[in-house]
Amino acid sequence: MLNLARKFAGLLLGIFLAVGISGCGYNTMQAKEEAVLASWGDVEAAYQRRADLIPNLVEVVKGYAKHEQETLTAVTEARAKVGSIQAGKDAINNPQALQQFQQAQSQLSGALSRLMVVVERYPDLKANQNFMDLQNQLEGTENRINVARVRYNQAVQDFNVSIRTFPNSLTNSLLLHLSRKEPFKAEEGAKQAPKIKF
Repeated sequence: MLNLARKFAGLLLGIFLAVGISGCGYNTMQAKEEAVLASWGDVEAAYQRRADLIPNLVEVVKGYAKHEQETLTAVTEARAKVGSIQAGKDAINNPQALQQFQQAQSQLSGALSRLMVVVERYPDLKANQNFMDLQNQLEGTENRINVARVRYNQAVQDFNVSIRTFPNSLTNSLLLHLSRKEPFKAEEGAKQAPKIKF
């Protein structure tokens, strides 16, 4: 009879441990971290798509705007700088690396904006089918980048909340030791409205 009682107590203890472990958030936090990593991969893929479109865009513009070399060089150099920064998945744990990645992407966005201003001076270029196709693809890519960044920030928020709320916070501090992930932040000066002069 004592043996049966011990087996029953062991079974109950096993059930309570299984229920306790499933309620501690261990698997939830792991899944949320994987969602952050997947979202970051989407961000990188969107930026890579933009980087892949730029050489074609520059070549088409080059044919029409031979004396706009400075702008074309700025775009090419900004793209090269973006390519030289190896952000990877480590950037989400490193605020400085993420900031450096964002700055390089901002410089590339600025160079592309200047390129589009140059294009306005060349009506034949604006009517060129190759250019129009590339411009449409670039515009769609910019939208993809924005969507990927928003989804990444949502995944980061979800993950950060999960590691800071009880009982997950206890599990994290004892077992996982996961740290907060860095979201994308607004660029420097984005809080000020642009000045418009007529």
